[in-house]
Amino acid sequence: MASAWIAMLAMLLLAFVNGTKHEVEWSPCAEVHSTSTVVVLGSPVTASCLIRDDCPLVKGQAAPNVVWKLDQRSLTEDNESGGSTAASASEGGWNSTVFIPSFTKTRGVLTCSVLHASQCQIVGGVDIRAGSPPDVPQGLRCLTNLTKPETLLCQWDQGPDTHLPTNYSLHTEIRDLSENNTYMLPPDIHHFKIPRAGFVLFSNIEIYVKAVNALGQATSKHLLLEPMSSAKFDPPKVLKFQAEPNRFGCLKLSWSLSEQQKWVVTKVNLEVQLKTANSRSEEPVPVPRVVRQKPLDLCNLLHGTEYSVKIRVSYKQSQWSEWSNNKTGVTLERAPNGQLDSWLKVSGEKRQKLLSVDLFWKVSKQFRANGKNLSYIVSVRKPPGEKLCVTRERHCAFRLPQGVWKVFLSARNAAGTSQPTEIPVFKQRALPAVSDIDVIPYGERSLLVQWTRIVSSSITGYVVEWRPLWEMNASFILFDNIDRNQSNIIISEIIEPYKPYEISVYPRYKDGIGFSRSISAYSRQKAPSTAPNLRVWETGPFGIELTWEEIPLLQRNGIVQSYRIFYWNEQGNIKVVDAAVEKRSVILDGLKPSSNYKAFIMVSTGGGSLNGSEVTLKTESLDPLAIILIVISSGVGLPLFIIISVLVCCSKRLKICFWPKIPDPANSSIKKWTASDSVQDIPLANDTQEPSLIYLSHLSLLDPPQKSLEKRGGGISDDPWFRSSDTSDLGESICGSPHIFNPGYTGLFEDSVPYATVVFDSPYSSQPPSQSHAYLRSESTQPLLEEEPEELSSPKEYQNIPVHREQVFFRECLDDGLDDGLDDGLDNGELCTLWDDFPMLRALAMNDVEIET
Repeated sequence: MASAWIAMLAMLLLAFVNGTKHEVEWSPCAEVHSTSTVVVLGSPVTASCLIRDDCPLVKGQAAPNVVWKLDQRSLTEDNESGGSTAASASEGGWNSTVFIPSFTKTRGVLTCSVLHASQCQIVGGVDIRAGSPPDVPQGLRCLTNLTKPETLLCQWDQGPDTHLPTNYSLHTEIRDLSENNTYMLPPDIHHFKIPRAGFVLFSNIEIYVKAVNALGQATSKHLLLEPMSSAKFDPPKVLKFQAEPNRFGCLKLSWSLSEQQKWVVTKVNLEVQLKTANSRSEEPVPVPRVVRQKPLDLCNLLHGTEYSVKIRVSYKQSQWSEWSNNKTGVTLERAPNGQLDSWLKVSGEKRQKLLSVDLFWKVSKQFRANGKNLSYIVSVRKPPGEKLCVTRERHCAFRLPQGVWKVFLSARNAAGTSQPTEIPVFKQRALPAVSDIDVIPYGERSLLVQWTRIVSSSITGYVVEWRPLWEMNASFILFDNIDRNQSNIIISEIIEPYKPYEISVYPRYKDGIGFSRSISAYSRQKAPSTAPNLRVWETGPFGIELTWEEIPLLQRNGIVQSYRIFYWNEQGNIKVVDAAVEKRSVILDGLKPSSNYKAFIMVSTGGGSLNGSEVTLKTESLDPLAIILIVISSGVGLPLFIIISVLVCCSKRLKICFWPKIPDPANSSIKKWTASDSVQDIPLANDTQEPSLIYLSHLSLLDPPQKSLEKRGGGISDDPWFRSSDTSDLGESICGSPHIFNPGYTGLFEDSVPYATVVFDSPYSSQPPSQSHAYLRSESTQPLLEEEPEELSSPKEYQNIPVHREQVFFRECLDDGLDDGLDDGLDNGELCTLWDDFPMLRALAMNDVEIET
C-alpha cells in the first residue's frame, strides 16, 4: 500500500516538471482530461476526472468524495477561483468535472483528489498554460557593416510578452538571383546577422520576420532595400586642409575613407562642418556627391581666418558615419573692410586748449577683419595723417585740440589698411538726459535695460554703456548704439551672476551728446559672502557707538539694502536697531552702566541675508565726580530755578528787566503815549543828581506843519499829522549841535527832519557815569505812528508828515517869556505845549545840575 502511494507522488512530481502533456496518467485507476493545456489568458477551462470502480481509494464507498485543486487551492472551497464541480456515475466508474470560467494564471497545475480516511489523496492532474498569440513584429530595420567580414544586421521589436515560448524566423529573398533563405532563431531572440553570402551589396533584397507560438503566428511587413544604401561607413579621414596661393577665401580639403573601406569606389555623400576660432556654433556645410580621395575646394570663406573642419560620409539614404578627426587651416589675408561702430566721449572745459577724449569701438556686422593680427589707428586726418594712437585694444584715450571736429578710425593687418571710419567730435555736452532708466534681470547672464524716449526731432539715437564696477580700466567698458525709436535693449556680453554692473544711457542729439543717467544692477543676487565685523568706536556708561567696514564689492553678491544690529543683555532681552546703509555706524543707547552686552550685525541684499560674528560689549561705570555733579545739579539747580521763577513773576522791577514794556506800533498812536503810561516804571531825574540812564528805542522827531500848530484849549489840533509819505533826509542830531540855538539854521538839508538815537553806556540802575551821554545820528527810516480814531479796529497805513522848512527845538519852558534865540512865529506857550505832548522827550531833557565834589 505504501509503495502505491509513493508511486502516485512520484507521478505528481513528474507532472509539475513535465507539464507539456495533454493527459497525464497519475494513477492506474484514474484519468484526467482537459479541453486544452494551452489556452488564451482569461478564457474558460473545463476538466474531467474518471475514477474506475476497482480503485482502492473508492472501494467500499457509495460515492467517492472528489476534490479539485488549482496550484494547491481548492476550487470547491475557494470562492475567488470561480470554479464549479460536479460528480456522476459512469460506466465502469465515477466521473467528476470542473469548470473554470476565466483562467487568469499564466501557468497552473489542475489536480483531482479523493478524500479517503480524512486525507486528500491525489489521483490525477494536468498542467495548463495561458498566454496570447504573438503580435506582428514591428520596426524591422537592417544595417550593413562594410568592415570585413561584411554582415547585414537586422533587428525588430517583438512587441508585448505572450507568456508563451515564441520562436522567430528571418526570411530573405534576393530578387535578382531568385534566392530564398530562412534563418531560424532561438526562442525570444529578435535580432540576426545575415552573413556576407546571404546578400549582395548592390542588389535589392526582400526581408521579413515570422513569429510562432502555441496559439498562433504573425508576419512582419516586408522590407525591400539595397544593402549598400543601408551601410554605415566608418569615420573618414581628413588628410589636408590648407590654402592655395592667390586663392583668397578658399581652402582645399583632402580626405579618404577608412583603411578597411578603401575598397569602396562608388560615389558617396560628404558633409563638411566648419567652425571659426571664435565661433561657438558648428554648422554643417553640405556639398555635392563626391568620389573618395578627390580633393574638395571650400570657398566663400572669411579672409585671414582660421577654420577647423571635420567630415562624415553616407551612401544615398544610408545612415551618416561618425565625424572624422579635426583639421585646421587659415585662409589668405586681405586688407580689412567695413565700418566700425564707435562711441566717443569728451571731457574738459571749453576754455581749455586740449580736451580729454575716450574713444571706444567694436566690430560691426559689416566689418571683416580679413586677418589675424589686427591693430587700430586713430588719426586727426585720413591716413596718412597725424596719429593719435595705435593699439590692438578697442579703446583709446588721447588729448585733442579745441579746433578739431572729427577723427578717423582705421583697422590694419599684414595685408593692408581699411577705409577710415569718420567719427564726429561733439563739443556740446550739456544737453538733456533721459528722464528715467530701469534695469531688470533677464536670466542669469542678461539684463533688460529700459528708458523713456525723448520726444524731440533733434534726437538721433541713444548709446547704452555698461561696465563691471570692480574693474576701473576703461578697456572693460562696452557699449551699443540704439535707434532713436527704441527704448530698451538686452545686454549679455560679460554679464555674470552675483557681480555688479553700472549701466548708463546717453541720448545722442544732432549737435551733441546729452547727460548720462546711470544705475547699478545685478543679473542675479544672493546673500553676501561675508558680513562686516563690528568695532567699538566710543563707549559710555549709557551708550556704545559701533562702526563697521564696507563689504568688498565682489563679496556683496547683490545691492546692500539694510544693516540690522541685534544686541541683548545678560538677561537675554533682545533689541534691534536698523542702521543707515550710507553711514555704517550706529549708537546703542539706553544701556546700563557697567553691564555686559552681546551683539551681531545682519546684512541683507536683494537675494538673502547673512549674520556676522558675535561680539561682547561692556559699558563704562559712572565716574564719582559725575555722580556728584548729577546730584548737585538735581538738588540745587531745581530749587534755584523755582526761586528765580517766583521772584521774576512776583517782582515788578525784575519783570521789567526781563520783559520791558514796549509799545505796540500796530495798536497805538502818539496821542495815547501819556506820561503816566510811558514813564510810570522809569525813575525821573531830580535836580540833586545826574539823571539816570534810560534805555530807549530809536526816537524820531518830526516837525509838524506850521498850520496845524494852533492852540485849541491848550492842545494840538486834532487834524492828523501824517498826510505825506516823504521820509527822506531825516536830519541830523538835535543834541550837541553848534547850531541848535541858531534860528536861521535849517540843517544840512533844508528838508531834513531831526531824528536821533540816544545811546547810553550803562543801565539806569547803575552808578552815574563820569562822562556825558553820547548822542548819535540815526539813519533809520522807520516811519512815525499815525494818530488814528479809537473806534478803528486796525491801524491805517503808516505815513510821514510833510517836512517843514523851519527848525523846531524842544527844551524846558521859561517863565520869563520867549528866548531871544527863538523864532518870532512861536511863543513860549506853544513850546510848552509841545513838551507836554511828548512825555518821552521830556525824559531826555537836560538840566544843569550841580555835582557835589
